[in-house]
Amino acid sequence: MAIRKRVKKETRIAPWEEPRKRFRRKAARLVIHLLGWIGMAVLFYIGFSFFFDTPLEYRMKSSTSSLRREYERLDARYDSLETVLLNVVDRDKNVFRILFEADPYDFDSHAQQERWTTYERLLSKSNNELNTELSSRTAALERRIAELESTYTDMENKLGAAGDKVNSIPSIQPVINKDLTLLTASFGLRIHPFYKTLTPHMGVDYTVPEGSRVFATADGKVKDVSAKATTSGITVIISHGNGYETQYNHLGQLYVKKGDQVRRGDIIALSGNTGLSLAPHLHYEVRHHGMRIDPIHYFFMDL
Repeated sequence: MAIRKRVKKETRIAPWEEPRKRFRRKAARLVIHLLGWIGMAVLFYIGFSFFFDTPLEYRMKSSTSSLRREYERLDARYDSLETVLLNVVDRDKNVFRILFEADPYDFDSHAQQERWTTYERLLSKSNNELNTELSSRTAALERRIAELESTYTDMENKLGAAGDKVNSIPSIQPVINKDLTLLTASFGLRIHPFYKTLTPHMGVDYTVPEGSRVFATADGKVKDVSAKATTSGITVIISHGNGYETQYNHLGQLYVKKGDQVRRGDIIALSGNTGLSLAPHLHYEVRHHGMRIDPIHYFFMDL
């Protein structure tokens, strides 16, 4: 039997091949280590950002919370104003029906159509156009706010210079009316409820129940009290100095007499339904140097 001898062939490696292999192995280990460190860094960043906020995220969250609180405040203010507006609209419609015995024009449908038209116009604009329009309106609003701030500053300076004279300026409403829901007749021309003619209305009317408290709107002295059977009914006139006078008509029970000194907020009478009055209400006037002025301009402490 022939024995075959297997001869092992020795693989000879060229001397320059060995350093190349060692270099490749080192490079591979280095790449693997580098990828491992990058992976660990990514996992660490993800874990850190999951439990902790970066300074930028903290500022953004703080800004978001501030905007959310401001939105909630404005939303509550909007709801309050909407309630007042709806109440005014309902009262206006009721007065229209009483005076003209007909239903008033439906402004709501017209306003709804205008809102849809505005919405469609906005949809047709590009983002750049909307951004430009928003920026323009924001800039106009900022200018208006700056003007108002300047006006308030001037007003504060004038009030500071006026000193105690400020107490003699009518600056509150004569009845409790924080939501402005009791004003039913404004200053200016109106249809007279009895004569159905266009006549000037030189004050404002509050629809309040008989027996409601009526307050002096500034410090002063009771100039006159009239309980005669006139169209104004029981009336109180207060002189506040500096040319200011206020008048309160259609009163019920009186708490002051001629010559009494009163301070702002004192109860001077209870409301009634005396004189030429369609329903229980208070008619209130403000005069400055004999000229009747719209009292709504003197409600700033209540507003």
